[in-house]
Amino acid sequence: MPAARESLLDAAYTALTERAWTAVRMVDVAAAAGVSRQTLYNEFGSKEGLARALVRRETDHYLAGVAWALSQGSAAAGARRDAAGRVAAAAAWTLRTARANPLVRAVLTGCWSDRLPAPAAAGATPPRAAGPGIPAQRTAPSGDGPLPGPAELVGRFCDQAVAALEPDWPEEQLPALCTACETAARLTLACVVAPVTPGAAPSAGCVRAPRSRRELETEAVSRLVRGAFARMPAGAQPGESR
Repeated sequence: MPAARESLLDAAYTALTERAWTAVRMVDVAAAAGVSRQTLYNEFGSKEGLARALVRRETDHYLAGVAWALSQGSAAAGARRDAAGRVAAAAAWTLRTARANPLVRAVLTGCWSDRLPAPAAAGATPPRAAGPGIPAQRTAPSGDGPLPGPAELVGRFCDQAVAALEPDWPEEQLPALCTACETAARLTLACVVAPVTPGAAPSAGCVRAPRSRRELETEAVSRLVRGAFARMPAGAQPGESR
């Protein structure tokens, strides 16, 4: 029952924003979703299974956002050539999501606070069924296996960038494109791990509206990503669509 599953995951995420995962009770999650506790156990098998499914959903949503950012401008006149700009948009989405979503940030960085599901529990192998009378020990639904870590997410960011840009790139320059995308992905992760801090105040006589941390972070990661593409060998530029 997809609707019930999504409602339960929404309720679990809301509960996690209000209190530590150790204080989240299955009965409360079920009540908030408007379903029975039995339905919750049928869907996820255990609290660990719920945590695993929640982390996986948030990670999948993040990766869908990366794909969306990379697709922007691909059909606009002239925008097809701005490969660095499209990857920079995906990098900016990564920073925004990591700031807003503690689960995505934890998966990207590998740093889990004590308010979040323990990494071992969130990534544990679903327990084998021990009989129909013990709902907490039923096998969790398929697809809730081990979760991706920072290295895998960097790889998937890179793969999505290459897949989005490759149609406009000369075949002989694809290795250079792959290198630039991988560098951009790693630089983006570095910005998530060590966010930029506000710079010094403008010098006297310089009138400039104050900028938010989000604007500073977006500017910094965009500069880094564009630098990765600027270092590509001469002639490694996107061509016309094939």
